[in-house]
Amino acid sequence: MTLPYLAPVLDWYSANARDLPWRAPTATPWSVLVSEVMLQQTPVSRVLPAHRAWLARWPSPAALAADPPAAAVRQWDRLGYPRRALRLHETASIVTRRHDGQVPSSRDELLKLPGIGAYTAAAVAVFAFGRRHAVLDTNVRRVLARLASGREFPGPQPSTAEYRLAESLLPADTAVAARWSVAVMELGALTCTAARPRCMECPLAPQCTWLAAGRPPAKARRVGQRYEGTDRQCRGRLLALLRESPEPVWLKNFDAVWPDDSQRARALDGLVADGLVDPLPDGRFALPA
Repeated sequence: MTLPYLAPVLDWYSANARDLPWRAPTATPWSVLVSEVMLQQTPVSRVLPAHRAWLARWPSPAALAADPPAAAVRQWDRLGYPRRALRLHETASIVTRRHDGQVPSSRDELLKLPGIGAYTAAAVAVFAFGRRHAVLDTNVRRVLARLASGREFPGPQPSTAEYRLAESLLPADTAVAARWSVAVMELGALTCTAARPRCMECPLAPQCTWLAAGRPPAKARRVGQRYEGTDRQCRGRLLALLRESPEPVWLKNFDAVWPDDSQRARALDGLVADGLVDPLPDGRFALPA
């Protein structure tokens, strides 16, 4: 089934693929793993400098495992969703202890690592080790929904039918399958975009069910998440204060970065519960030791 789509997509990818460090022939599995964790809900433009700095400081899992978790949280800076930094540190420690410092190559072993879900495990197995798995991120799901189902957007979570479709499209050759996976992902990121798809530039336009139907809009339009004034923003402000302070911070010092007492207390409790902040015996707060 993949044959009508394969050559147009691979040719398009050869001409249009972005030069990203985690796609370089010299990229290590650790570089690919770090990139996939950083790219969760974060655009490539923000990940590029963070990924470069992270790999310069910690070029291997063992290098990161040798530093405390607080160093990972500080280095994460304002990339968002800082629990990812802790999960990466935990992963580095486990890989160093149990896998001789080498990122495991199998999807099943990757799934055992902290914070590694079905998508990330498949992506690392495919992009770092050339394994043959369906890789379903938001971009791939959108391309397949439009191409095969005639829907503008896929559902909120990948379905069994989506996995079956994606697997049916994988070429038999593992190396070609890996390239197909990254090519479809790039097509969704650059051409078959959510807001302004450039259908006339798409190599699959002649075969696209959604385009042939006149690009019918989704019944329910997606609404962007509000950030201003949320607990997430509050948590970010509190963490920023801790990152920037050379010493642990007294509770009263948090008042200056967020005015709402109840929201500030709730956010701080959440950070402590998530392991991102350590309450000290003297009443101060610090990044995890």
